[in-house]
Amino acid sequence: MAHTTAPDPKADLLRYLQEARDSLLWKLEGLSEYDARRPLTPTGTNLLGLVKHCAGIELGYFGDTFGRPYYPQDPPPWWYTRDPEMNADMWATADESRADIVTLYRRAWAHTGETVAALPLDAVGHVPWWPEERRATTLHHLLTRVCADTSRHAGHADIVRELLDGTTGELPDKSNVPEGEPSWWEEYRERLERTAREADRG
Repeated sequence: MAHTTAPDPKADLLRYLQEARDSLLWKLEGLSEYDARRPLTPTGTNLLGLVKHCAGIELGYFGDTFGRPYYPQDPPPWWYTRDPEMNADMWATADESRADIVTLYRRAWAHTGETVAALPLDAVGHVPWWPEERRATTLHHLLTRVCADTSRHAGHADIVRELLDGTTGELPDKSNVPEGEPSWWEEYRERLERTAREADRG
């Protein structure tokens, strides 16, 4: 009998979402408080802020959207219902500890898991912060969206961490980066720089 594999969209989406979550949290390991929060781009991208943002995304999309709010009362100041300052979910205040934000993110995973287990993929929810005419959407759509969004932010974290201390790779046991001595990477980068300049000169 030919081997067949039954499709399981929920499991597939949750698997790739979890890989992105794990990668994002790994980028915080071994850093000082300063480096975990330090803005490394002109728009302020920082590692702990990315984690806080992704926690809020999951709690909103898989909580409020489906009538399962994580904060039924007294949400934090940065929550979308509190009219926060712009980008308040993209950085951690000095009073918000790294442990608190990581714990919140892990709780968001559990909340997401409960929602996904309780509802079919075609379940319809309403995203409160989307325009009224397109607030209705499905669990399948949002799982796909959050998987893509978290992977995008894990990519941001890859670059920020490399800029901080040279650490690269997707996960501790899954580098996805070719092995090479520092001298090889230096020569490689110089080669790319020369090529870019040659292309620019036409």
